[in-house]
Amino acid sequence: MKLLIFVAAVFALLWLLKRSLGGRAAPPSSRSAKPDAAAEPKQIIACAQCGMHLPRDEALPGRGGVFCGDAHRAAYEKAHPE
Repeated sequence: MKLLIFVAAVFALLWLLKRSLGGRAAPPSSRSAKPDAAAEPKQIIACAQCGMHLPRDEALPGRGGVFCGDAHRAAYEKAHPE
């Protein structure tokens, strides 16, 4: 009889645990279908030195193209003097 009560208690505990964790799921979002300005895609460009892709607003302009950092801009301009 003790075993039956113990098994029933374990099942009840597991059921309560599952029910409490299942209720924590995020509710579906009720946002409007119109995307906001932050969700607009950014233009991606490649560094002229290494080819790494990065957003246009993070790229550094230089002689011969745009670059991912100062070191690559300096290396490119040193290798391609005009």
